[in-house]
Amino acid sequence: MQPVLRLVSSNDPERSETERPAHDPLTDAQVLDAYSQAVVGVAERVSPAVVNIEVHSRQGSMARSDPRLAPDVRGNGSGFLFTPDGFIVTNSHVVHGAAQLMVTLADGRREPAELIGDDPDTDIAVVRIHAPQLVPARLGDSHTIRVGQLVVAIGNPYGFQCTVTAGVVSALGRSLRSQSGRLIDNVIQTDAALNPGNSGGPLVTSRGEVIGVNTAVILPAQGLCFAIGINTATFVAGRLIKDGRIKRGYLGIAGQNVPLGRPLVRRHSLPVTSGMLVLSVEPHSPAQRAGVRPGDVLVGYAGRPVAGIDDLHRLLVDEQVGRAVPLLVIRSGEILTLAIVAEDARAVTEPVRTVRPAQPAAA
Repeated sequence: MQPVLRLVSSNDPERSETERPAHDPLTDAQVLDAYSQAVVGVAERVSPAVVNIEVHSRQGSMARSDPRLAPDVRGNGSGFLFTPDGFIVTNSHVVHGAAQLMVTLADGRREPAELIGDDPDTDIAVVRIHAPQLVPARLGDSHTIRVGQLVVAIGNPYGFQCTVTAGVVSALGRSLRSQSGRLIDNVIQTDAALNPGNSGGPLVTSRGEVIGVNTAVILPAQGLCFAIGINTATFVAGRLIKDGRIKRGYLGIAGQNVPLGRPLVRRHSLPVTSGMLVLSVEPHSPAQRAGVRPGDVLVGYAGRPVAGIDDLHRLLVDEQVGRAVPLLVIRSGEILTLAIVAEDARAVTEPVRTVRPAQPAAA
């Protein structure tokens, strides 16, 4: 005889009490799906390293003339501890020009902070606090991330501490124009929601590793947010801790990008189809001493091709300062090689003057 199966509901009156399973409420971990568990895990691991940075500045003529007056709150941003001895990474636009910095930790402690250094060209800054029992974030490798990968942004938008948003890596290898006019390369694009106050906070993978520093959003758009790659941030932070600044070269020229004629490119076997047209040369500058003239077109520097102003900016790094390197220019249709020695640009706000386009809004 075949057995007869009967379906019953949990509230079936004919079902005996012994047939009903014992009441065993599911735990939160069992209820959450894999996506939620990943976000929750990241928030729990990284949030203790995320800080809120209050920026104070003296406002008004009386405050500027009387140092006894307390600084006024100018705004706030985010940051994260990356060493156990109190070094914090944030954005340059968050702390630049601040008279005083106050840091609020995730556990509620408030500590005064000192500015170690900031680099507007990459929008990275380092501040430091002196406090015990600090929990640094674990850093990842921004070169290993992929488009579509889950990322979590943690910060303090509008002062709401330790706010968590999630999204994916939308694109890699983006470039952003910094406030100084230089291009920031290898920027990460994400759709994790950022708002004013998120600046300087970490962009984190599902493994809890920081792979970016949140920096900007496109205000008219939705889901267009950007973060500086952590590889760039750690390089700049190391230089700031060591020297307090990033050394860059100054040539003393102003110019614009121009296309090169195809016959000219073929005749000289140039690796670029555009260059930088020199519009003016600063007096007593390295460019003037090297013999650069208005009307020259720069197509190479230090053995590397130059297709425009941004290429030249990338090559004007600290290892080139004080060294004689070849500068390749086109003058009257001929290629000339000039020896030029870049100077330290510390006292110069813009080593190559350019017209700056509209900027994305800082987060």
